[in-house]
Amino acid sequence: MALERLSNALTEAFKKLTKNDKINEGHLDGLLKEVKIALLEADVHTLAVDEFLNDIKTEAIGQKILGSLKPNEALMKLVYDQLVDLLGSPQENFVYPASQQVTMMLVGLQGSGKTTSAAKLAHYFKSKGRKPYLIAADLQRPAAIDQLEILGTSLNVKVYTDRSSKNALQVVKDGLKAAKNENIDTIIIDTAGRLHIDNLLMDELSQIKAFVKPTEILLTVDALSGQDALNVATSFNEKLSISGLIVTKFDGDSKGGAVLSAKTVTHVNVKMVGTGERVDEYELFYPDRMATRLIGMGDLMSLVETAETKLDAASLERSANRLMDGQFTLNDLLDQFNQMAKMGSMKAILGMLPGMGQLAQQVNDKEASQMMSRNKAIILSMTEEEREDASLLRASRKARIAKGSGTSVQDVGRLLSQYEKAKDQMRMMSRLAKNNKGFK
Repeated sequence: MALERLSNALTEAFKKLTKNDKINEGHLDGLLKEVKIALLEADVHTLAVDEFLNDIKTEAIGQKILGSLKPNEALMKLVYDQLVDLLGSPQENFVYPASQQVTMMLVGLQGSGKTTSAAKLAHYFKSKGRKPYLIAADLQRPAAIDQLEILGTSLNVKVYTDRSSKNALQVVKDGLKAAKNENIDTIIIDTAGRLHIDNLLMDELSQIKAFVKPTEILLTVDALSGQDALNVATSFNEKLSISGLIVTKFDGDSKGGAVLSAKTVTHVNVKMVGTGERVDEYELFYPDRMATRLIGMGDLMSLVETAETKLDAASLERSANRLMDGQFTLNDLLDQFNQMAKMGSMKAILGMLPGMGQLAQQVNDKEASQMMSRNKAIILSMTEEEREDASLLRASRKARIAKGSGTSVQDVGRLLSQYEKAKDQMRMMSRLAKNNKGFK
């Protein structure tokens, strides 16, 4: 997943913080130096890095402990707050009244993932009870119309096409007329791209924009393109006043820092990221949730939402509440493991769990699944009493559990270490929340 290296670097930097009575410039400068290196190595734009670090230092110098927070937690909270600001506005994405007809126009360079992103938007809106309709207005790439038709069929979403036309604007006009007869409330227009930005591309897009007056103009950018993505976004924004970014291939790059730079450099927020090739592999982009992932706190809200269509979300939410209340036991962990097995990529799910971020970065999906099976066997080899009170697990008990589960004492120790780390991080989040300074 993009930004893995940055998340790892931030987590390591926080581990080195000391628990002093007051935040002072000494350990603040040490933290900021490490954070700066991590941001630059993650391909974050220098403008965004300088603004980010200056804001943290301004807020931090002379600040006392926040309520019951320890100084290292206070600094983590400051970094979290500034990460949220850096990543974008916290408004909800794509929330419209049921009575409002929405028209979305997807733009971008050729190969940036526009067509697949159009289908992902259709999947999202359909899951929210809306009736999406796709218009294939990319007449430059021969396979684009076929690709959109195939994706639309897989979603049971209608796609308007006209293979005989050479005029994209006319295709859009005809597509909008056709949509009126279908009781459509969400129209998604897939437009043509080029290998580079040129006047012909912009003229065509400007004509479509002028006629359609779209609710949203969304630019797709490739996470693998680094700083070039920001240059593309700046150029498209100057010509079309785009309303948001869709970042594709977010699953394939461990840097991805251009995403962090987008708001600072282009003044446009990221609204969605693609996390795979399938039409259901995407996430809405929430700055606060991404910030918690980056500082190693997981993302329980996204985990609950991911689970809504696949398992008992209420059960998972109850488990999350127990975590926040400090009541999380090994039985709860076992229940999470059982539910996670139904949700697809183990590596992606691990990354959303508190205390598991670094572990998720070290394994592939096969290894993550094997590790999950091993950990379940370990917990199932414990007595009910041991699962409810992990403090009972001394050396002799660990040896018995390892033998019963066909694992090693070291495996048992690693599981317990992960369990305790998750509990510690959730206690920290709970304290922050109770001080009215919590993660959002």
